[in-house]
Amino acid sequence: MDNRNCLIGLHELEGIGWKSIHQLLSRFPELSVLTGLTAGEIASCGIRRTIAETIATRLTPAFVEQKIHQYKSQAIRIMTRFDEDYPSILQEIAQPPWILYVKGDPSILHGRLLGIVGTRTPTLYGKKIAEEWAASLSRAGFGIVSGLARGIDSKAHIGALQGKAKTVAVLGCAINAIYPRENALLFRNIEQEGVIISEYPIGTGMRPGMFPQRNRIIAGLSLGVTVVEAAEDSGSLITVECALDASRDVFAVPGPINSRQSSGVHKLLKDGAKLVTCVEEIVEEYKHIINVDEINVALQQKTTFILTEDEVEIVRKLSDDPVSIDTLLEETQFTFGHLHGVLLSLVLKKAIKQLPGSTYIRA
Repeated sequence: MDNRNCLIGLHELEGIGWKSIHQLLSRFPELSVLTGLTAGEIASCGIRRTIAETIATRLTPAFVEQKIHQYKSQAIRIMTRFDEDYPSILQEIAQPPWILYVKGDPSILHGRLLGIVGTRTPTLYGKKIAEEWAASLSRAGFGIVSGLARGIDSKAHIGALQGKAKTVAVLGCAINAIYPRENALLFRNIEQEGVIISEYPIGTGMRPGMFPQRNRIIAGLSLGVTVVEAAEDSGSLITVECALDASRDVFAVPGPINSRQSSGVHKLLKDGAKLVTCVEEIVEEYKHIINVDEINVALQQKTTFILTEDEVEIVRKLSDDPVSIDTLLEETQFTFGHLHGVLLSLVLKKAIKQLPGSTYIRA
């Protein structure tokens, strides 16, 4: 086996994490030699004996081939650090993932990317900022990176899909796991029009620490990270720490001074994060790598959409007064799944707006 296949095999073995692979590569730059070593020889690089025994007995061409076939059958691409198309910007962080599992268009990973993160329980203000700014930045040619979590992450992805540069969803779980389940339709939409990545193999169970760990990838892929709303104990601030460690820009959107959701953001501002009150202030930071005049024109553009018959029916039933999804179910012949898909499409097209409590109004 070559180095690439050996790396894939190691990554798929239970109990072997980032540090174990780092130790093995430090001692055995040609990983292919592992297939001819005893457990004792493998353990000589400092890894646990049990892990060495796992490698000695299970790292075989047949095992690797079976894993590769499994991913191909699910349209999942395996991208390793030995591959030329591995994102170069991600190589700059302290612990670049050895493997990225990819669903969707991997070319997006090589574009100009900006991260947008925040609380899972945003205010209406936070939702509006995340979605509208992501849409504007996407129209201006910046791909949006976030974590497909509830709240700000979801709104950032939805906004980005309205533009042209699309979005990158970095999962804190296995590449074939949809979490939270309510984002199933958004997951599929990103898979079709953006890209979904994870460093966790199929079958990886959720464990504490996986979601904070993925935040280094969000930061690592991004030129800068914007925090829309975050409390002082928000996991989004881990992404900020990763961004600072990787010498990335950190932008903070101020909120009301008495809002708990913005307390962490205000602390960031006190600590020196860049205060931004409009998209143009973010774009200005990258004028050395873009044509600002062209970008400013793009920021003013509004994308137009053609509505389907079902979408028109829903829009006609909405007004400035919120209407619940239950009411819409009663007034249409749609199934819940179909209605949910129509509503998500209309939100992406900015024809309607979603409010708390699964209620909707015309945009």
